[in-house]
Amino acid sequence: MTGMRLRWQSFVDEQTNAPYLERLQEHLNATASTGTVVEVVGMSPPARDFGRLSEFRCSITALKNAIAAEEEGCDAFIFGHFQEPGLYEARSACGIPVVGIGESSLLWAAHLGRRMGLISIDSAFTVIHLEQAERYGLGSRIVGIGAMQARVEDFEGAFAGDDAAKQGLISAFEGEGRALIAEGADVLVVAGGLFGLLIAGEHGMNVDGVPVVNCTEVGLAWAEMDVRLHRSTGIVASQGPSFRLAPARAREDLRRG
Repeated sequence: MTGMRLRWQSFVDEQTNAPYLERLQEHLNATASTGTVVEVVGMSPPARDFGRLSEFRCSITALKNAIAAEEEGCDAFIFGHFQEPGLYEARSACGIPVVGIGESSLLWAAHLGRRMGLISIDSAFTVIHLEQAERYGLGSRIVGIGAMQARVEDFEGAFAGDDAAKQGLISAFEGEGRALIAEGADVLVVAGGLFGLLIAGEHGMNVDGVPVVNCTEVGLAWAEMDVRLHRSTGIVASQGPSFRLAPARAREDLRRG
């Protein structure tokens, strides 16, 4: 089986957050299977104002990039933003596998435990995460949503090698995790690509014995699995009511809008 070409869509700025994107691409390519190439792209303006309006705006850029990825020969397109706005729309616009790190992480977490706790970087995403879980049929298995109350800027020092900054973020995550464990969570989900990359080298990470699902690692593995199955069996996303492929005119109208 020949190699894979994956396009990973981050929702951060390509210039302002260049060190993060470079580190992410380096990690993904080092982790991917032999022959897999991961191309990381950002967007400008990025998702800089946490909330629904920013998520909606960014979804349009991601959709256009998903269509472009297929046209440029990519084997899969990955929403590297946990909230993954536009995920379903992208599936209806593309014939290649479209993967979301939020959806894949929640479904994998459901395999590892019965009751899940999500930990985001900001409480602005709490309701959005609850809606995600309900959309994927997992709402009843969510114990709660924790929030580290961190900003994108808080990760800059940690990625630059500041051990104190990194440990401070990990401690914030663990604190939220323990609160969710006290409520009954038996699996914790990293609900954000920034923290997912930060702990990418933490093998077997857990909080008091409860496993931590890293959305970055799961998203990559899921995409590779999706492409392999697509190639070997021909299976694609449902072309029925859920993700019926949009006509060419609809895709072109989106790109021109």
